[in-house]
Amino acid sequence: MMNTERTIPLTHPGCFYIDGQWVPAGNTDLFEVLDCSTETVAARVAMADTAEAARAVEAARRAFDQGPWPRLAPQERAAYLQKIAQRLEALNDDFARGWTIESGILHKIARPRIGQFLGGAFRQYADMVQTYPFVEPHRSATGHQACSVKEPVGVVLAIVPWNGPAALTAYKVAPALLAGCTVIIKPSPEAPTSAYLFAQVCEEVGLPPGVVNMVTADRNVSEALVRHPGVDKITFTGSTAAGRSIGAAAAERVARVTLELGGKSPAVILDDYDIDTAAGTIGGAYFGYLTGQVCHSLTRIIVPRARHDAMVEALSEVARAMVLGDPFDDATTVGPLATARQRETVERYVARGIAEGATLAAGGSRPRHLERGFFFEPTVFGNVDNRSTIAQEEIFGPVLSVIPADSEAQAVELANDTIFGLNAVVFTHDTQRAQDVARRLRAGTVGHNASRTDFSIGFGGFKQSGIGREGGVEGLNAFLESKTIVLDKLLT
Repeated sequence: MMNTERTIPLTHPGCFYIDGQWVPAGNTDLFEVLDCSTETVAARVAMADTAEAARAVEAARRAFDQGPWPRLAPQERAAYLQKIAQRLEALNDDFARGWTIESGILHKIARPRIGQFLGGAFRQYADMVQTYPFVEPHRSATGHQACSVKEPVGVVLAIVPWNGPAALTAYKVAPALLAGCTVIIKPSPEAPTSAYLFAQVCEEVGLPPGVVNMVTADRNVSEALVRHPGVDKITFTGSTAAGRSIGAAAAERVARVTLELGGKSPAVILDDYDIDTAAGTIGGAYFGYLTGQVCHSLTRIIVPRARHDAMVEALSEVARAMVLGDPFDDATTVGPLATARQRETVERYVARGIAEGATLAAGGSRPRHLERGFFFEPTVFGNVDNRSTIAQEEIFGPVLSVIPADSEAQAVELANDTIFGLNAVVFTHDTQRAQDVARRLRAGTVGHNASRTDFSIGFGGFKQSGIGREGGVEGLNAFLESKTIVLDKLLT
């Protein structure tokens, strides 16, 4: 079955959402949003200059310092979150279509995932108001009446990537709003339409002016936003290289940051687990979900040396069986990469892998039968040295590296031998063994027999995979400051 609707209904594509209004862009420069499976223009949206970006910060600053939002009771803010969730769910198809057009995710995956992520995130945080301790009474060491309170961190800049823009917007904005913060959303120029749809929702539910603002901007204007003294916190999802720059700029003025960065996540296959089952789980999920354009993807497959060749062949069979094509076609199992630049990056890494001595077992090039679209074949390398480029650097495309290990201890050592620490999986039928290995892996999430990342609990990484967590209670804590109040009243 083919869904042929390829438009994204935006009400104000030539505007920015600032201070509760759609503000026309001051210049005629536009970002062209490409359909990554056809290379045609799917939308055009406004491009902010530094003055327009500064207006968004000023609106958020005014709404925080002078407006009612941070002074509402958490329950009142939660009521707005419920309204937002309802409207987001009503626009589920629009968000899903935009995600497929911009990022290449299969539409049959996008539709159910969008509903889970968008409405689910806002409802989870709205419900959290019932149990979260915004105010806790204490008896001070001196015997005085005291309390600890959680207050909003202030104005938040939410920088959203192109691979999962709607979901990541939700997991940044929902906790920020419940905390009482005001927000500037800065989407990726390659995938801005979900931010426009979200701003439409904010207008429809009647959020106070300046509570949520949205501007699309290039790298230079984005850097100006990061450095703006009116921004109290930056929450960023993207590459580790960009995260380092943002962290350094924020450190100059001690601005708060949450950085969800890159990954080179290992799948550790222990000696009791079936190779074909592991290959089907890893390959099907990796190639089929966003064509490998996911920070927590399992990209390093670490297996006992005696089982290396069997794993390479099993993964190669999975790769060769995948059906590349239009992501709106239900028969397709692998869609395109998001941009021409991303495909060129993948091609460079494949060439580097071959040059450094890895064995190309499957894929490795553009599919000949697809002349348009940013497609690239699911690719498997064997005999990969864990110190090689393709084993150490994030490729962000459909490339798997199989790495042999001589023992379980070495497998754990290889898994941890990376600057990243975002996700990992242990494949074994022994639950206790899985727990033991999981505790030795340096990663923010460890799954058992499948990738099991869970934003409802918390998501983030060790080492250079980031700072802080998104989702769950920790995701709310990230937008709050702790304050101690000690009254001049002795408790008896």
